[in-house]
Amino acid sequence: MCGIVGFVNTKDRKEEIVTDMMDRIVHRGPNSSGSYVDKHVALGFRRLSIIDLEGGTQPIYNEDRSKIIIFNGEIYNYQPLREELIQAGHIFTTHADTEVLLHGYEEWGTGLLQKVRGMFAFVIWDNEKEELFGARDFFGIKPFYYAEMNGTFMFGSEIKSFLPHPDFDKQLNKDALKPYMTFQYSPLNGETFFKGVHRLQEGHYFIYKDGKMTINEYWDANFEQKEQKSKEEWINEIDEAVQSSIAAHKISDVEVGSFLSSGVDSSYVASVLRPDHSFSIGFDDKTYNEAIEARKLTDMLGLDNTAAVIDGDMSFKAFPLIQYHLDEPDSNPSCVPLYFLANLAAQSVRVVQSGEGADELFAGYQTYGFHTNSKAIRVLAQGLKKLPKGTRYSLGRKIGKMKNFHGRIHLYESLAPAKEYFIGHAKVFDEKESLEFLQSDYAKGPSVAEIMAPHYAKTDNIKDEVNKMQYVDVHQWMPKDILLKADKLSMASSLELRVPLLDIEMMKLAQQIPSKFLLNQNNTKDIFRQAANRHLPEEWSNRVKLGFPVPIKVWLKEDHGYQQVRELFEADFAKEFFNQEKIMQLLNDHHEGKREEQRKIWTIFSFLTWYKVFFIDEEIPTTEAIEYETV
Repeated sequence: MCGIVGFVNTKDRKEEIVTDMMDRIVHRGPNSSGSYVDKHVALGFRRLSIIDLEGGTQPIYNEDRSKIIIFNGEIYNYQPLREELIQAGHIFTTHADTEVLLHGYEEWGTGLLQKVRGMFAFVIWDNEKEELFGARDFFGIKPFYYAEMNGTFMFGSEIKSFLPHPDFDKQLNKDALKPYMTFQYSPLNGETFFKGVHRLQEGHYFIYKDGKMTINEYWDANFEQKEQKSKEEWINEIDEAVQSSIAAHKISDVEVGSFLSSGVDSSYVASVLRPDHSFSIGFDDKTYNEAIEARKLTDMLGLDNTAAVIDGDMSFKAFPLIQYHLDEPDSNPSCVPLYFLANLAAQSVRVVQSGEGADELFAGYQTYGFHTNSKAIRVLAQGLKKLPKGTRYSLGRKIGKMKNFHGRIHLYESLAPAKEYFIGHAKVFDEKESLEFLQSDYAKGPSVAEIMAPHYAKTDNIKDEVNKMQYVDVHQWMPKDILLKADKLSMASSLELRVPLLDIEMMKLAQQIPSKFLLNQNNTKDIFRQAANRHLPEEWSNRVKLGFPVPIKVWLKEDHGYQQVRELFEADFAKEFFNQEKIMQLLNDHHEGKREEQRKIWTIFSFLTWYKVFFIDEEIPTTEAIEYETV
């Protein structure tokens, strides 16, 4: 695992500039660094040593040194590919997975991307063609940003690596704030929160030559083709695939640990992996403590577990650094415990496996249409799903307009077209409501409908509404929120996070399963839970998904948390973006117990914290060494 940076231009000072860029992401690779510079290009690399500890330093060259690669990620099937390439005549100088990508590109061109299994973002510079080739993995597990500014094409694992470049023009993208208020993360399909900075989309590659960038898609999810198998057959195949993927994701020359929450996904991973070390984080909240619940499982399974408790004071102190590492504002409350969890694990291991991806692949979210505890209503909804599509849609729309009754949301979202209501798993501000809080210059960004339209346009041939929502998540919620925070906040502590449940082989299986086996009257991701049940206590596999329960509601009612947020809400710079009277009313109403508005407050607070870090303070936030209270 590492970080990559680079740029293409014909200007001077390349070595100095690329070194400064590498220094900005030293947290991604504290073990070593390397660079390549010529009159056209500069490539930089920071290394966290995982495979071929002595010989895997980058950049790596092909036999005649005409091609050079820098790579961030892991290729889990690199060993058989390496043997195939050796048989084809390629000469390897390392035992690292990186070199397989380089020779694989020589041998198969872009067809390489159909052969690899892994998480990756990489570029290959071809000296002879004066051409840059780059790609990002199927799901966007690893980040890749690029910008063309002032005669320079620059790229890197993190946006902050662009800041030292003299050609980088740092400007806030005003169009990003309005949709962020609804989505809680940066949802744009084009630019990021930094104007002119783009993400390479998941499942895409690019070629940059003669000042022009060409981008192509090499993979997309396909939920159209279903296999007809029995429930028991699907359970068997899921369990076999999970065990195989976890084994493939163990490949490493250093120890592999695991994250562990109280939910089924990370518990399934830990129970199969059976690592020497697992790690859990909880809050000093009397209602629910994730760390204590996770410890119950490790006691049952006989696994080692390091669990710690954090509090609001620790969280507020670390919050500017959390937003710095994210590159763009994200108000997902789970960012806080994830940062501390990675920091805790990094004190013992360099690599962990985690449970991201199972909810998207196997329909685990309640927002896919599982909103009631009433078995009768769930059975009714399942039956109504069998109605002809037009009838079902019409009935769903009528229910959606009715006065509220128990089970109305469940029935509505089970029957209505997904594109009329589903945008993912966070909806903070209603789009119209956000306009009441924003100043006019920041109320002109793209609408929710405009952001979602390109994704839904690709679901016309998908018959099942649950599959449509899964498809949307694969291209919106997952790469822009879930995977972004997983990568950035683990690498903040120089920790490699692997996601065996989000794997191309797992996806090939999951997209063939009829949704009736996943989301039904019994549960979300039903047969996935039953597969997990073979390794876990039964009460564990059927637990309701909680994510990371973060007590921000309580923090904002306490004087310390209230004062932390109030200081930013009253700051002079805040009025550039928000109606200060409105946001202060929001905060005070929550603090006084008149309304519960913690998610809206946290979303505004996250943005203001991020903006202050990048545009006012303009320096890396500092924090004291973390002292954990273990449980």
